[in-house]
Amino acid sequence: MSAQMVLLPVFVLVGLTFFLLFMMAGARTRSLTSGEVKFKDVALGKNWPDRAAQMGNSFNNQFQLPLLYYALVAIALPLRHADLVFVLLSWVFVVTRFAHAGIFVTTNNVQHRSLAWFAGVLVLLAMWLYFALRILFLI
Repeated sequence: MSAQMVLLPVFVLVGLTFFLLFMMAGARTRSLTSGEVKFKDVALGKNWPDRAAQMGNSFNNQFQLPLLYYALVAIALPLRHADLVFVLLSWVFVVTRFAHAGIFVTTNNVQHRSLAWFAGVLVLLAMWLYFALRILFLI
């Protein structure tokens, strides 16, 4: 599988992270300029209004589970163990991250958000197991 095919889902996920960063920055800026909060109220990253906190939490979540995905891609690519199955699972993982973030910044329904998160966990676990088995058994 070409490096471009392996890295395209990574680039899309990074794009999502930057999008959420800008959404968070906008929500926080609006909270500050409207006077809803003061700088001293949020100096330690707490006390943001609900919408700004929601955006911040969604952004911060992109540095939790996806870290294991980025590490896997960084290992699999140079070892040339990123095949079609790996790329397809990557796309499924990225879709679960979009679903999770979409739910987070809209309805924030915890049950739906948890399902999207858990689906991503299962896909990422499958990717790691697939990769490990291919490495260990030289498949």
